[in-house]
Amino acid sequence: MTPAASAKTDRAMPCGWLWRMPWVWKITWLYLAGMLFIPIAALFIRAGAGGPLKFWQVATRAIALSAYEVTFVTALITAAINGIFGTLVAWVLVRYRFPGKRFFDAVVDLPFALPTAVAGLTLATVYSENGWIGGLLAPLGIKIAFTRWGVAVAMLFISLPFVIRTVQPVLTEMEKDVEEAAWSLGASHWQTFWRVILPPLLPAILTGVALGFSRAVGEFGSIVIISSNTPFRDLIAPVLVFQSLEQYDYEAATTIGTVMLLVSLCILFLINFLQAWGRRYAQR
Repeated sequence: MTPAASAKTDRAMPCGWLWRMPWVWKITWLYLAGMLFIPIAALFIRAGAGGPLKFWQVATRAIALSAYEVTFVTALITAAINGIFGTLVAWVLVRYRFPGKRFFDAVVDLPFALPTAVAGLTLATVYSENGWIGGLLAPLGIKIAFTRWGVAVAMLFISLPFVIRTVQPVLTEMEKDVEEAAWSLGASHWQTFWRVILPPLLPAILTGVALGFSRAVGEFGSIVIISSNTPFRDLIAPVLVFQSLEQYDYEAATTIGTVMLLVSLCILFLINFLQAWGRRYAQR
């Protein structure tokens, strides 16, 4: 088809460019529309059906604000902790050889395969006052299960593999000769880590933190078991959405879900910005 004929076809058919799009693009956009764009649009439309004022009143209720704080603050803290310890675990798995290494490397993926309800039941058993770990902490006045600490433990458990699996490939590809060259030039181990190892690792660490944060924010199955789900204490936003649905309060459920989506997107955009900065820093 000549350019003139193509332009004429586009004028005759308002969406003529869609028909000339490669089939791979058509399938991609069709799948994304059905799985992502349309459900998100439906959520926004349903949440805004009562008008901006009603949306604001529901989104800023005291119980909702408390649930946002528990969810996002705890998820951010646990993602940051996993960013540190996940990098440490990845370092040990890549740089050291020890008996049972393959077994431990496989166990890292257990939170991916384990049903979240089973994970919550296991954590609640271990960290309860009669559990193996909770029993040791109880005499010290520290209670984990059925408190906000239990929410944090569950988030740490389900988000840890993301950091390890994103950092491992980068560590594997890093050449140790660069570190040895830094040592030969008089750099200390800390200087070598800070100036040679960390810059190329930073984007991968931030990626793992972002994935872990996203996973922790949306976690439901394990947290609903290990926490007491008490408002203003350890009630998270996903559980509040479920409770609203049980009460047939669909407006509150969709409003809280929309706020969670918007806040998560903002935080992920910020983390992506930090990733881009980390890549530029690594290339200096």
